Amino acid sequence: MARLKAHVERHAVSRIGWLRAAVLGANDGIVSTAALVVGVAAAEASRGPILLAAGAGLVAGAMSMAAGEYVSVSSQADSEAADLAREREELATRPEEELDEMTAIYVARGLTPDLARQVAVQLNAGDALAAHARDELGISEHLAARPVQAALTSAATFAVGAAMPLAVTALAPLAVMIPVVTAATLLALAMLGWLGAWAGGAAPLKSVIRVTFWGALALAATALIGKAFGAVV
Repeated sequence: MARLKAHVERHAVSRIGWLRAAVLGANDGIVSTAALVVGVAAAEASRGPILLAAGAGLVAGAMSMAAGEYVSVSSQADSEAADLAREREELATRPEEELDEMTAIYVARGLTPDLARQVAVQLNAGDALAAHARDELGISEHLAARPVQAALTSAATFAVGAAMPLAVTALAPLAVMIPVVTAATLLALAMLGWLGAWAGGAAPLKSVIRVTFWGALALAATALIGKAFGAVV
């Protein structure tokens, strides 16, 4: 009998949990902090208030991202735990119905009824709950909710992203602060879009265009608001 040879592959789906939180956190840190800088600078403020707004935005944003991610992903984890508990009870009390359900799932995926039944029986003979979680509920190891990981990743990457416009604000001449911060922000967003696409195994151009477009829109909107309120004051 021929021996099966293991074929190891690395797929982006194994990174999707922390990658989503990392890209979201860094993108939000860059855009929100740069938008604060541009908005306050457009109101013709001095460097001190601009740096204060950017620094406060970094701290508040990082904490907000951590709290938001933790609450959101915790809710997902709670839902997954409830679904798994319900599935565990049904496997214990109605095993035949669950076996029929698994068979129907595999038939819908293209297996013949006999083969689908064999597959369902063999999988249920092993770790039945894991099989039902994966094929019936869509819960897998790679996609499982991890609240702490998501919170820490989002907070850290937000802070890293926000540090860039903060540093540029501290170094750029006040007279050209808005164009310098805008250019640095769009460049950083383009690099982030490329890096996120590369890490996720996707085409980079679409991601780069997407993040730079929304970043430019946010900067333009806050600049207009800052200019309007600055003129009124």
